[in-house]
Amino acid sequence: MTNDTRDKSGQITLTAGGAVLARMKAIGIDYIFANSGTDFPPIIEGLAEAAAKDIDLPNALIMPHENAAMGMAHGYYLATGKTQAVMAHTNVGLANCAIGAINAATEHVPVVLMSGRTPVMEKGRLGARTVPIGWGQEMRDQAALVRESSKWEYELKFPEQVPEVVDRAYAIASSVPKGPTYVSLPREVLCEPCPGDEIDGPLRMQPVPVAPPQASVEQAADILANAKNPVIIAQRGTGTAEAFGRFSELVDQWGIPVVQYWAIQLAIGTEHPMFAGMDPAPWLKDADAVVVIDCLAPWSPDIHTLRPDCKVVQIGQNPLYSRFPGRNFAADISLVGETGDVIMMLADAMDRRHADHAATCSDRRGKIATINAETRKKALAMADAGAVDPMTKAFVSRCLSDAIAGRAATVFSELGCPLEPLSLSEHGSWYQEPHSGGLGWSFPASMGYQLADKDKLVVATMGDGSYMFANPTACHQIAEALELPILILVLNNNEWGAVRQSVAGMYPNGYAAKTNEMPLTALKPSPDFTKVAEASRAWVAKAKRPEDLPGILLDAIKHIDTKRTHALVEVTIAP
Repeated sequence: MTNDTRDKSGQITLTAGGAVLARMKAIGIDYIFANSGTDFPPIIEGLAEAAAKDIDLPNALIMPHENAAMGMAHGYYLATGKTQAVMAHTNVGLANCAIGAINAATEHVPVVLMSGRTPVMEKGRLGARTVPIGWGQEMRDQAALVRESSKWEYELKFPEQVPEVVDRAYAIASSVPKGPTYVSLPREVLCEPCPGDEIDGPLRMQPVPVAPPQASVEQAADILANAKNPVIIAQRGTGTAEAFGRFSELVDQWGIPVVQYWAIQLAIGTEHPMFAGMDPAPWLKDADAVVVIDCLAPWSPDIHTLRPDCKVVQIGQNPLYSRFPGRNFAADISLVGETGDVIMMLADAMDRRHADHAATCSDRRGKIATINAETRKKALAMADAGAVDPMTKAFVSRCLSDAIAGRAATVFSELGCPLEPLSLSEHGSWYQEPHSGGLGWSFPASMGYQLADKDKLVVATMGDGSYMFANPTACHQIAEALELPILILVLNNNEWGAVRQSVAGMYPNGYAAKTNEMPLTALKPSPDFTKVAEASRAWVAKAKRPEDLPGILLDAIKHIDTKRTHALVEVTIAP
């Protein structure tokens, strides 16, 4: 900070609105995803004040909708591992943030979520109510909108609290298990001057690191090493690129199948000989040891039954997922910590045991690799068989896989391209929608990821319903404004396909399953989604026939590589 931020006594001074922003920059937050409102004058004045005084602040990005702000923060975290910040407008903006907060809480994504609070005073104080919504937006309990999704909440009461409140919100969000925190910012408080002597200091409240006791890791290693039919089920990846490589070596060495059931992130390459597909049923029925890596629901108790003697080891930031009232999966041993750290500890423990089991591992590996190769062959054959009119989602995945082959790419899917037909082998190459199901996630999350890595090819795939939930006009505006050259695939089947599948699963022989058009699922007539994208100058195309799709995807990627603007392909698929 420069000397012109000091008062006559030599102390640094800023308005509280400017101090909030300056403190965030000081502790390492680079962006604030913000949707402004009438509570923002002290924030906007703080931005202008900081610019005039040459104070370094986070880059405040204009978000036309709060769902996009939360989604972009989510995606930026996935790319960087850094805690993010979102700022919204009073209770109405916070309400729009609620879905994103639910998604972030479910997926352990650390976000410092802030929103203004309608002024308390009706007159007589700078920041008092000036427009009718000052009355209309007041709530008895504004924080209740996101309370169940927040690890901690607080309302800023005095300007001098800014450094400690920002530090606390950041530290708690960043502590394992990670997740959102919420701070309410009353307009009158933001207008007051804030002492600045602590604003640019180091973080005074460090996040809490967590690791499992070594004795528990050794117990888990004994269970896994001595099992005859072990299986690993992974949903949220391996945490780090280092752990991804180590995990791939571990399961190959030991001959352990890895099932990515309802995978959120990639834990093992889809061409890896130990990748056992997406269905845990064939493996669980004979398993005597199951290692669960960061899974909210590692199997379906209504469908899958474990052997009575089967031991279960659960790994993750919160292995028992204690935030969820009902989750009763066995956990003979729970290993809590950053997923990547725990995997590295377990791998080291397994290394010390391998010599005693080498022959068994080699024999098992050969048998499982043969089974998995056949499973992989069938999955790809099924995808190829989807080259019909209209084509299947699996076929679209197969074409996308061919189009991105040989280059660094990350695929986001929200009821879009399924994982199994894709050929992916790198950490961070796959993200699926959160298990909380807050739709409208893939589009903005992919933009957040692209913001962090402008050179990587980032692909957002989604169903037509998910695309509409994303507030696409807002998202396309952001993509153009921030020059984010993502590739968007909208897989259009003119319906809520997930709802249809759920109904057919519960009532396979019911009346709804027998109808041509199931009640409450159709999205007809379908909008022309390319027109929405064209409004923000995106490159667009429609793929109605399977033979046209490969060429269209290559053209879209070529446009992104050469013109560096975003592209949308609307793909007609089967129900």
